[in-house]
Amino acid sequence: MARPERNKKNDNKDEQGNDLIEKLVGINRVTKVVKGGKSFKMAAMVLIGDGKGRVGYGTGKAREVPEAISKATNAAKRNMVRIPLREGRTLHHDVRGRFGAGKVVLRTAPPGTGIIAGGPMRALFEALGIHDVVAKSVGSSNPHNMIKATFNALDQMASPRSVAVRRGKKVNEILGKKADEASGKE
Repeated sequence: MARPERNKKNDNKDEQGNDLIEKLVGINRVTKVVKGGKSFKMAAMVLIGDGKGRVGYGTGKAREVPEAISKATNAAKRNMVRIPLREGRTLHHDVRGRFGAGKVVLRTAPPGTGIIAGGPMRALFEALGIHDVVAKSVGSSNPHNMIKATFNALDQMASPRSVAVRRGKKVNEILGKKADEASGKE
């Protein structure tokens, strides 16, 4: 069955009252053969984000499509995580992620590059609020594995500030010479 990609701003609000961006990644019809014939159910996968660094995904199954989508949306709201972004537009560093046979490579990009990613990863980056990124799916093209591999990669993301706190150093010490040149202290 075709995978419709629906993107809309719902009347969904998070705890702070921000609008949430909901993206429907895919709908599948699942068939179970039972004694009386075939039993059909619908499975939906939804991404939800605030466009400012928070995103989550969820899946839901039900006999009807709208009910499956609402279950997936509720699961996505419960599973939202915060991802640190550089300048609110891209990733801090290149990272690889893996889930099952799905492998992804995410790379930072300069301003104006846009979202260069395919399928469900593009929807994830739009919901997350990333404007410049280059992403490649190396393994499976299954949307479930791609989304989970991308979340695995994003979980490894660390901002220079968090690394500095963890190591007990200053941000300039972590970034090294580049930070000194940028501020004009050669």
